[in-house]
Amino acid sequence: MTAVQTSPEQHGDASDAAGQEQFPAGAQVLVRDEVWLVRNAVPTADDGTRVEVVGVSDFVRDQEAVFFTGLDTVELIDPRDTRLIADDSPTYRRSRLFLEAVLRRTALPQSERRLALADSFLLDPLPYQRRPAELALSGANLRPRLLIADVVGLGKTLEIGLTLAELIRRGRGERILVVTPQHVLEQFQHELWTRFAIPLVRLDSVGIERIQREIPAGRNPFTYFKRVIVSIDTLKNTDQYRHHLEQIRWDAVVIDESHNLINRGSLRNQLAQTLAPRTDALILASATPHNGDARSFAELIALLDPAAIRDPENYRAEDIEHLFIRRTKVSTEVREQMKGQWADRGPSQAVHCPATPAEERIFEELAAVWLPRDGSPSVSSVPLFPYTLLKSFLSSHAALKATVNARIKTLEKKNEPRATAAELAALRRLVELTADLTEADSAKFAALVEQLKGIGVGPSSDTRVVVFSERVQTLEWLATVLPAALGFRGRTAKDCLRVMHGGLSDEQQMRVVEEFGLAGAPVRVLLTGDVASEGVNLHRQCHQLVHYDVPWSLIRIEQRNGRIDRYGQARPPQFRALILTSGTEGAKDDTLVSERLLEREDQAHRSLGTAEAVTGLYRAEAEEKSLIQDLLRGRTVDESLDGRRSGEDAGTDAMDDFLADFFGAVGDEPQAEAAEAGGQSVPETTGGATGAGTGTGSVLPRLFDSTAHFLDEALREVYPDARDRLDLDRDEQGLLSFRPPADLLHRLKALPMDYLREQRLRERLLVTFNRRLAQQSLQRAREAGSTSSWPEISLLTDLHPVVEWLTDKVLVRLGRQEAPMITAEVAEPTYLVQGVYSNALGRPTVVKWMGVTRSGAVDDDMVSLLRRSGVGPTMANKLRHRDPAPLAAAIPAVLEAAEAFMERHRDAWDRPLRESIERHKLRLGDWEQPTLAGEHTKRRLTDLADDLLTTGQGPMLRVLAVLLPDPDAPPAASAPLSATPAAL
Repeated sequence: MTAVQTSPEQHGDASDAAGQEQFPAGAQVLVRDEVWLVRNAVPTADDGTRVEVVGVSDFVRDQEAVFFTGLDTVELIDPRDTRLIADDSPTYRRSRLFLEAVLRRTALPQSERRLALADSFLLDPLPYQRRPAELALSGANLRPRLLIADVVGLGKTLEIGLTLAELIRRGRGERILVVTPQHVLEQFQHELWTRFAIPLVRLDSVGIERIQREIPAGRNPFTYFKRVIVSIDTLKNTDQYRHHLEQIRWDAVVIDESHNLINRGSLRNQLAQTLAPRTDALILASATPHNGDARSFAELIALLDPAAIRDPENYRAEDIEHLFIRRTKVSTEVREQMKGQWADRGPSQAVHCPATPAEERIFEELAAVWLPRDGSPSVSSVPLFPYTLLKSFLSSHAALKATVNARIKTLEKKNEPRATAAELAALRRLVELTADLTEADSAKFAALVEQLKGIGVGPSSDTRVVVFSERVQTLEWLATVLPAALGFRGRTAKDCLRVMHGGLSDEQQMRVVEEFGLAGAPVRVLLTGDVASEGVNLHRQCHQLVHYDVPWSLIRIEQRNGRIDRYGQARPPQFRALILTSGTEGAKDDTLVSERLLEREDQAHRSLGTAEAVTGLYRAEAEEKSLIQDLLRGRTVDESLDGRRSGEDAGTDAMDDFLADFFGAVGDEPQAEAAEAGGQSVPETTGGATGAGTGTGSVLPRLFDSTAHFLDEALREVYPDARDRLDLDRDEQGLLSFRPPADLLHRLKALPMDYLREQRLRERLLVTFNRRLAQQSLQRAREAGSTSSWPEISLLTDLHPVVEWLTDKVLVRLGRQEAPMITAEVAEPTYLVQGVYSNALGRPTVVKWMGVTRSGAVDDDMVSLLRRSGVGPTMANKLRHRDPAPLAAAIPAVLEAAEAFMERHRDAWDRPLRESIERHKLRLGDWEQPTLAGEHTKRRLTDLADDLLTTGQGPMLRVLAVLLPDPDAPPAASAPLSATPAAL
């Protein structure tokens, strides 16, 4: 039979009909007596299938709408009723555009594992950045879910963008939620639009207020836009947003810096637990995903696949290889592919700063009272506080003052004079010692000024520098004294410097980051706390970094350095660290800890590519705490670092062995080595390959040789008077400039608001297929004179709103259930038929493009058939009248032949998908959980596996066009259709 879809009301049994509904993207449906074009369709739990459409018929043309088959009659038009029409356009342009548009709007099937779009974006062709997308699509997991754990600077945002683009092309990326730290919201949004043409609406604190003013009261703000990016600090407010999030499903959720989700019971963890079961694809990203605790890491992995790990206390790398990918700068694939594209860093230069007399007096006080050189007890009753005091002093006298004053308030509140008298007296001596200190008494400040002048920072230079400090008081003090010391005066003294720390709002932090990345901005010095050590790109205009104070954590040092040592850095990054030294006997100055940590971080970077696994603690806070405790025990820095890895501390042996699988030799490719050792090929489920390489090959069936060619022809067809109606202008470099019409303006609402406003896109669009031109525009946005980081020219990709808009305009050029007749080089009438098998979730599992004759011969390579038949831009349209009646009469028989062909080969096409899902079901069968929640999860995942299989019904068929023989052509000019399929 031929599949004909209607709504549940027409079947009389909604539950039976739910699994039979198929509404493929690009198909036309009849709802409320109007014709609509399907964009996306997904089943819902209560209201049938949710069908997203755009209007086709005159009354609703270009209007967007959503219908539910449980509430409306949504009729997929019966292919047997297809009306054949003549095409009077030159070179059969309308027909060729229509066929290409259907090809473009049809989602790639679930069985297609190869990358389809990787070569079309504004990226360098780096295969290592494609591997996460390959892993997500490999079928190694039931759903596209993975943890991208590449170390700092390798381009995780680009890897996420590639993965999302591939999901969108497969119809699995309509609704996207990206969750990031607040200070990287705009940076992430910027990368996804400028590189991939994926627009995200930013819902930061200001954005949400604006949206809530625009939408009706009580409406879910997350249904207003399809693709949004939100700060995790905004979204973690579960009391305010949970009820909205629980009522919506996403196609893909991305959570950046996902190590912040680990702490069970935290607001961020609760957010992750809310989102994970309500999305198909889930992408977690973190350069430091492990906190050293096996159970915590297992909980993070469980967000991706609850059944991946049986025992959260004991598991190996192979248990999660289908979910986890991690590389470093020294990994073989990265090192070989990045030759000449990423400048090598040098070691951190330790700049010794001999203490001033005023600072020596403080060193003497600390050595005598707080950290006695002779090993006698400290004046403080809290063992760790003397080191807190020391670290504050090693930062600045301003930080020391703040720490001392805070401690005094704490002790005074206790109201225990006898117990706190000695410590209070010692604290007040420190107050006296720091009372009159200025920048003239700071050896580090003098050295900072000297170093900055030495690298060229000043009023007459464009040189920029990032200066890190752990203490806000240090940052604020430096902001008041540094500009004048560098020679900045008047207005430039204010404009030359920016401060960033966690106390700023998300808008303020994003503004600072954007300004520092603009070459035309006057800022020369960025003073920042460690809020900028995660995720922020500071390398666009800067390759100089100074540690004003050094964190007592290898991980934190590495994260800081990674802000300028990252993919895209054109100049060798240079790091300096100010090391305060003392001549006081027994004084614990920066040579004790900081200088040695700098050396160990550099050693780890060069040998392992990361310092994360050196201590085995995997968290900056844990590293610092452990180090201080070891110092209290009398250990040196090296003894502390090496002691944990050698197993001197109880309980570390098992953990070391376990974590070595994940973080030990991340520069190697253990799967490939294991396969080679065993004499086996690398399985298709690894992150390395999907069995078909990374090129586009024949992944995308195309009638036009390029998207540029398609867009040119589409503009001529839809807007033959585009020069007047759109004020269209085109230059010799391939730049298109035009005034967007009303229906395109509606789509542009999904673009970043800042971008729309700053580039005045509602008035005029500048787009191009010329990647060099787009790259130059992006570069100009960062150069001197630019007031915006958004480029004025955007690259046209298959995902760009302009391309999607024209694709839809082409599709609606044909009326309801119309298929064109095309005179071509064929021996007999050949019907072009689309056949789609779907799963219970409404996603295509098999898509076939066929040519079918009235005699029943079938060729399942429609694109090759069209090329063999001479269908192309040089063909002639003789405008000959052809009687459609006898051709239309044959349509039912043609559809039966097409269905029979697909049913014969269905098992072979479906076998790879079926075998992959059966492996998952076997693994689920072995996964035992003693709790009711575990059993519920097991049933849910088993049901999901069944839903991914092709449903038992016949294929959805659609007649697209008919190729007719040319009566004027000699018999030899028309080749018969091969009855043997081109590819099975």
